[in-house]
Order: sequence, then structure tokens, then C-alpha cells
Amino acid sequence: MQQWLSEHPVISYFLILGFTIYIFNKVFRANNAKLPILKEILVYVLMVIGSFVLMILQIDKLPIIQCMSIAVIMMLMLRGRQLYDKWKSRQGGVVKDADPSK
Repeated sequence: MQQWLSEHPVISYFLILGFTIYIFNKVFRANNAKLPILKEILVYVLMVIGSFVLMILQIDKLPIIQCMSIAVIMMLMLRGRQLYDKWKSRQGGVVKDADPSK
């Protein structure tokens, strides 16, 4: 797979850009807060430039896409768990917190 991604840099670039935008929006935005439009444009321009740098590292045989896909999968698993806990609490079941220190 690494070889195929290295041979198709455009696909690699768009995968990296998509993962970067998804991770930024899910992790670094506080409660879906919107930035002023010029700052928003600047953030996305920097993501486009940073994704190009990451694409070069991907072509140079570093597993950038694979690592970012693992991060996205873990984020989706967390979201699924949150939805499950919310669904269980609506049904009247007791959902124990996963953190025993609380």
C-alpha cells in the first residue's frame, strides 16, 4: 500500500488534506467555535501547505496516511462510544464512567 500511495501523489495529497481537516475540526475547535473569516482562510491555507509537506514525507516512505487513518478510526470509535452511552442513558440504564478515579 505504501508503494501505491507513493506512486499516486495526488490521491495521497487529498487523503492527507482530508484527514487533516477532519482532525482539526474534531479536535482543535472548541465547541464548534467559528473564527473570523480571514483567520479561517489563513488556517485552511496553512493546512493546504502543511498537507503538501506531509505528502512529501509520505512519498519519502513515511507512513503518514496510515498514522492519520488510525487517529481518525480512534476518533470515530470514541464518537461511537459517546453515542452508545447517550443512547443507554436515555433508555434508563446506568452507564458507568470508564475512569475509575472519579
